[in-house]
Amino acid sequence: MAKPGEQSDPLLHPPPSYLAQPSPYYSDPPAYVLLPAFPGRRLRLRRPCRCCDSLVSSSTLLTLVFAAALLTSALFFLWPSDPEVRIVRLRLDRVHVSTSPAVSLAVSMGLEVRVWNKDFFSLDYDSIVVCIEYRGRRLGSVTSQGGHVRARGVSYVDAELHIDGIEVINDAFYLIEDFVRGSIPFDTITKVEGKLHLFFFDIPIQGKISCSMHVNALNQTVVRQDCYPD
Repeated sequence: MAKPGEQSDPLLHPPPSYLAQPSPYYSDPPAYVLLPAFPGRRLRLRRPCRCCDSLVSSSTLLTLVFAAALLTSALFFLWPSDPEVRIVRLRLDRVHVSTSPAVSLAVSMGLEVRVWNKDFFSLDYDSIVVCIEYRGRRLGSVTSQGGHVRARGVSYVDAELHIDGIEVINDAFYLIEDFVRGSIPFDTITKVEGKLHLFFFDIPIQGKISCSMHVNALNQTVVRQDCYPD
């Protein structure tokens, strides 16, 4: 330790100061906030409800089923179909078998044809053709004029068929046998051709029905008649 009046040794460090000097940059000490810890509790993320998912999937499935059913119904009602043709009345006017000079046949009959348009659009048919056959051989035909059938409507057309003195060469023996027996088989084929007006399109359609009948040439009556659509 230096005495008064003596110079201090420059190699000796000055005594440390135990007093903290205030920092020139902070006027107040920093503040801290402590949060208490809650053990056993964790944050859970909410997951979507399973029932909500099932409801969404069920509604989507019901929508698809309803759309499919609606499309199927529209195709069922709007898809064009052939008209239904029926023979509602058959009138036998004359049946005559001649053996001289050759075996020939004369037939005269009248038919009433019923045409039913099953579609939801109108139908214009060009003609109705009625053919008559004997044992698969065509004897003759008649063509009637066309007409108009409204949507879901019915039309009745009369047709007269006359065959005078047509020779039957190949089946002459069978014709004489059927005449003697009193039952001559005939087949009639009725065909309707026309166009269905579907919006801006004309769709060709066709209806056909075949009838098998047995007539008695002695009393000029129809013994049996069976019709079936083709």
